[in-house]
Amino acid sequence: MINRRTFGKALGLSAGGAVAAPLSGPAHASAVTGRRDATAAPPVAGPRGRTGFPPLKKVRAGLLEVGYAEVGPAHGAPVICLHGWPYDIHSYADVAPLLAAEGYRVIVPYLRGHGTTRFVSPRTFRNGQQSALALDIIALMDALGLEKAVLAGFDWGARSAGIIAALWPERCKALVSVGGYLVVSLEANLQPLAPATERAWWYQYYFSTERGRIAMEDKGKRHDLTRLVWDTVSPTWHFDDATFERTAAAFENPDYAAIVIHNYRWRLSLAEGERRYEPYEKRLAARPAVVVPAVTLDAERDPFTVPGDGSAYREKFEGPYDHRTLKGVGHNPPQEAPEAFARAVVDADRL
Repeated sequence: MINRRTFGKALGLSAGGAVAAPLSGPAHASAVTGRRDATAAPPVAGPRGRTGFPPLKKVRAGLLEVGYAEVGPAHGAPVICLHGWPYDIHSYADVAPLLAAEGYRVIVPYLRGHGTTRFVSPRTFRNGQQSALALDIIALMDALGLEKAVLAGFDWGARSAGIIAALWPERCKALVSVGGYLVVSLEANLQPLAPATERAWWYQYYFSTERGRIAMEDKGKRHDLTRLVWDTVSPTWHFDDATFERTAAAFENPDYAAIVIHNYRWRLSLAEGERRYEPYEKRLAARPAVVVPAVTLDAERDPFTVPGDGSAYREKFEGPYDHRTLKGVGHNPPQEAPEAFARAVVDADRL
């Protein structure tokens, strides 16, 4: 049972923090209408933005030895928070304690190619395709003995969470997805988008070239490229150098460049996937709907947010549903607006 008073205190409401909607009344009604705006003040990464995790853990899970952070009671209801690119587990450094305070067992893994996650075998192909990343999370759940969990993510993490919700709904109690329905359609990706939209994806095309591959393998160029992405996709987030450097350390993983390059080249049909994942990719090509309870978040200042207040993907969510716009927030909502993200997780679990 969610303790609303405790949750309000955890969000800082008793200390002059931004007022969030209550967990009953108008906010509850929004689950019926499927619309709500969550206004966040322009985020500033101060002491809160340098929150750390307790010592990280590792577990053998499928093809990987997964490095992950864990916060909250060991027997709490599990929530798995998934980061994107170019980010790492610290996107959830402020979300995790808020959820832990509500009794959740919060698990934040490094995705393949990031941080302390390593491939078990040097012979395994360094594959970044969507079904491979999603199956990594299924393997992690199996390794941790988790039959079902709330899944929450943004960017690559939202895609993996959404794939699990669509293909294995029995493993997903509820879903929080920034950007809505992010399953990749290789066929659709062959078609050009509007020029202004294409411009925001400049690094995707850069990575399709050998110049881009070399840049990702070069520590200095990789550092400056990923920092530029942070600056441009989160224009209102005033993070400091220490916040970025803490995450950039995760990019020193020996498989980082290979995973990132393959991910973006595969999306453009410039790199092959693996045969072992073909059955899953065929199912995803049909664009399966999500039937589990879901909250989708659109970040107002994210250049990749699709216009239309979630209408472009609404039909893909057939279960209990709520949609929210995070005003003044860019591409990394859990780090830019941790209170709003944590509230979305709690509300999704209650739908």
